Amino acid sequence: MSSNRAVDTVIFDLGGVIMANGGPRDFTRRYPDHDPKVVAEIVMGPHHLDTDHQWHRVERGEITLAECRAITKKMLDDAGIVATVAPPAQATGQAGAFNFALSAPMVRFVHDLKENGFRIGILTNNVREFREMWWPLMDFEDVFDTIVDSHEVAMRKPNPAIYHLTMNRLGAEPSRTAFLDDLQANVDAANAVGMFGILVEEDPTGAINRARALTNL
Repeated sequence: MSSNRAVDTVIFDLGGVIMANGGPRDFTRRYPDHDPKVVAEIVMGPHHLDTDHQWHRVERGEITLAECRAITKKMLDDAGIVATVAPPAQATGQAGAFNFALSAPMVRFVHDLKENGFRIGILTNNVREFREMWWPLMDFEDVFDTIVDSHEVAMRKPNPAIYHLTMNRLGAEPSRTAFLDDLQANVDAANAVGMFGILVEEDPTGAINRARALTNL
């Protein structure tokens, strides 16, 4: 690796990063008449903690998506929160009303890293039933050196253990690793374990530029 590269390993979140969608904003936009922070707290729980909230449990593989949805529906109903925007076009299979879509600029960056010999991985808080929707969109197994999916390892971000697990699988050092995520809490957790945390906003250009600077690409 060139000595003017700050990092030699790059780890990506999936939803809202490798995918152009799949982040919290895609859930809260269905409820434009309600405070998105309130909706996000009910639907996804606190981002900066790892708790027994139903979304955290389904991401750790402890309950099914159907069980999670039933709990969430009751909580939304009890709070008087009703969706006024239809869900995205139905996806096939059991996962239901959501279609993932790749982020073209982020995928180009991934392939640039791959072609230049960087170690690259995915670290995602995800749901077992969603796998059938995103797995066919890209040759994940061949492109990435490791994929750490929360439901498969029974832990989730921002638990520092899942960051260390991912780096261990890649043979990476925190001080030589960049991590891209669309949630500030997960970026903060990456910084706390010594990684270069990069926040990915809805327009990923700034995040990609920062990561390119770190990799000297």
